[in-house]
Amino acid sequence: MIYGTRFGEYGMGSLSDAKVRNAKGTGEAYKLSDGEQLYLHVSPVGGRAWRMNYQFGRNAKGKPVQKTLTIGRYPAISLKDARDARDRAKELLAKGVEPRPIDLFERAPAEADMRPTFKDVGQAWHKLQTGRWSKVHAQDVADCLDKAVYPVLGHRAIEDIEAPEVLGLLQRIVDGGAIETAHRTRQRISAIFVYAIAKGQAQRDPAASLAIALPKKPKAKPQPAITDLDALRQMLVCAEAERCRASTKLALRLLALTAVRPNELHAARWCEFEDLDGKMPLWRIPAHRMKGDADRKGEESGDHLVPLAPQAVDVLRAMISLTGDIDLVFPSDRHAHRPMSENTLRALLIRAGYYQRHVPHGFRSAFSTIMNERVEREWKAAGHTGASPDRAIIDLMLAHVPANKVEGAYNRAAYMPRRREIAEEWASLLIVDMWPAGMHIGQPMRFAATGPGKPGR
Repeated sequence: MIYGTRFGEYGMGSLSDAKVRNAKGTGEAYKLSDGEQLYLHVSPVGGRAWRMNYQFGRNAKGKPVQKTLTIGRYPAISLKDARDARDRAKELLAKGVEPRPIDLFERAPAEADMRPTFKDVGQAWHKLQTGRWSKVHAQDVADCLDKAVYPVLGHRAIEDIEAPEVLGLLQRIVDGGAIETAHRTRQRISAIFVYAIAKGQAQRDPAASLAIALPKKPKAKPQPAITDLDALRQMLVCAEAERCRASTKLALRLLALTAVRPNELHAARWCEFEDLDGKMPLWRIPAHRMKGDADRKGEESGDHLVPLAPQAVDVLRAMISLTGDIDLVFPSDRHAHRPMSENTLRALLIRAGYYQRHVPHGFRSAFSTIMNERVEREWKAAGHTGASPDRAIIDLMLAHVPANKVEGAYNRAAYMPRRREIAEEWASLLIVDMWPAGMHIGQPMRFAATGPGKPGR
């Protein structure tokens, strides 16, 4: 059998392992045939490769096209492996498929990468922090990682992740207009890397210095609030003139009177109110519902005590006829076991014409501004110098988290007589000459579909 004029012919028929092993370079290329189109090509300097001649397709004259398939180099590919590859190539040719080297061998599965992934480490880090955080914050961090981080980095071995990958992730958040979120996300990614370094699972923190590559955080804008007493009273009048559920109007009035945080009002339960028929009515908001970290929420005697003015008690008495037989004071319109939506009061203020002028949280700013100005005037009018001690009491009434936790725990129940006086003074200033709370019960909830509609519109 002749393979072409360029090569010498050394042997016919089947090869043996010894013959293949002993094939040496002779200064001229040659072939050793194994039969059935398989042969070993030996280069002039002794390089050995398995090849196979075959026909596939036809040329312009209609004749079969002669081709050569390089199976692989010897000794990486043994004689037996080369024969198996030739047989596999013939199977493909019989099916009309032109063989490729990659199709001739079963590839061994890649060795599993057992190194911890970013998601593995992130979940372990989050589990460790959960006991130190509030449930709300822990869920917020988990949502951030699940939605923005793990889809991009979660599957990667944590030690392989480089700074450009992290920056690309953060830049996409920035491009979406969430600059502050991008900075928070960087901090969380960095914390996971620091945890991995401590566990011996990573050598460096590629997110550590990326803050400089992000746009500066925008200055926090204070939530809009009306802090002039007359304008605040007018705003309440306008909101209560809207046609909506009585519970919504009463919730807004109680929020204004108590200056608690909106989420503390939304989830208020009847069991939290004490002595509503007595002389010392009180709202005891459990520590676990208050703003703060897990330590703050878990403090014994850490409940926030809100003295109730008579006007606030009137609101609650009116609500008893609506929700007194269930757990929540202000339940959702659709689900009695769920708190009122956080958007309900905001929507009422918008309908009343106060969009971007006042939000539910703004009552805290209003109470702080107006009452601090009053106590300062009274303090100076009495001939005193320096700041009025009532400023600290107003801070207690707003449940601001103090720097000194021991002092904070002690003061939560302190100065209660003066706190009650300030609460009653505030209520008298705010609600004077307004409808009694009970007047809202049974009022129309909507304007008629026909007719002039809402006055002034």
